[in-house]
Amino acid sequence: MKKRILTGDRPTPFRSVSFAGFTQKVHPEGQADQSIRKRILTGDRPTGKLHLGHYVGSLKNRVKLQDEYDCYFIIADLHTLTTQPEKTRELSENVRQLVLDYLSVGIDPAKSIIYLQSEIPEVAELALIFGNLITVPRLQRLPTLKDVMADSDIKIPSFGLLGYPVLQAADILSFKANLVPVGKDQASHIEVTREIARDFNRIYSEIFPIPQALIPKEIGTLPGTDGKAKMSKSAGNVINLSDDSTLVKKKVMEMYTDPKRIHGNEPGNVDNNPVFIYLNAFVPELRDRSLELKANEYKERYKKGKVKDVEVKEFLFAILEKFLQPLRENRARFERDPELVERILKESTDKARAEVQKNLSEIKRAMKIGFA
Repeated sequence: MKKRILTGDRPTPFRSVSFAGFTQKVHPEGQADQSIRKRILTGDRPTGKLHLGHYVGSLKNRVKLQDEYDCYFIIADLHTLTTQPEKTRELSENVRQLVLDYLSVGIDPAKSIIYLQSEIPEVAELALIFGNLITVPRLQRLPTLKDVMADSDIKIPSFGLLGYPVLQAADILSFKANLVPVGKDQASHIEVTREIARDFNRIYSEIFPIPQALIPKEIGTLPGTDGKAKMSKSAGNVINLSDDSTLVKKKVMEMYTDPKRIHGNEPGNVDNNPVFIYLNAFVPELRDRSLELKANEYKERYKKGKVKDVEVKEFLFAILEKFLQPLRENRARFERDPELVERILKESTDKARAEVQKNLSEIKRAMKIGFA
């Protein structure tokens, strides 16, 4: 006689909803399953298309973070005014390209919030409040101020540029963010945010968490294709995530290598060679052991002077094509819906603004100002 077995599953408390064409599981009350996760705020200024350096330095990490944290990705269009106030005509298209770059690498608006800074005026109000909790000499001492002025050929900083870290503090604290992924060069800005948060909590009420700078222990950087220390749109030494195959090949074949190799059969340096630095960054992305072995083989042959630069560059081009082609296909799919970007930004920004409005009301009540 057969024994009877009773089995089954508990009914899940989640249901699936569609958000701008993307799907996410939510609780019956309508809230995403993010209640116990810490909150992150990070993003970019929309100054042009993103490139391989952005992927290695931040985008790759952000794709992972959105599965672990409650992520807010700011498109900081107001911040562009601090160095390029005359270039507002380009902003709309730059914003669109930035969102498409986000989507192509895997940032998912069903998991994260992608919002437009200028559509949340309450952040500017909060920046005005915060401006009274920090001194001008404190802002003038920030090491990044001189760097930005030098890079942008600015002799005297505008009020907006000097107050950039204050607006950044408002961006972060308006969402009560716990963590802010930044490079080491931006750590001083986060310290300003922490000082403002502590002073507000001391003077008025314990409203804000004290945010932490999330600085990866080993964050990758890519040199420019011309061998300069960093990829830069202004220097024109970048490979964009959206570049087509022909343009990528042209840029790769013109890349700087080892200047001491004249005939191509001299022993070469691979450590500071952009071609090999790119191979080190992108071969592992393909998760193909045979390609890893081939890359190592090229390194050894190059160090012995047994392979020419053109052959290594052709291999790098093949690697980048394998990496970039899925991104191009993603972008093409998203571009087929001409209203997708606007829809994502509208829905995400509405959600973000509701959160900021709620927090600003709490802040003003603590300060006992307004009609709150």
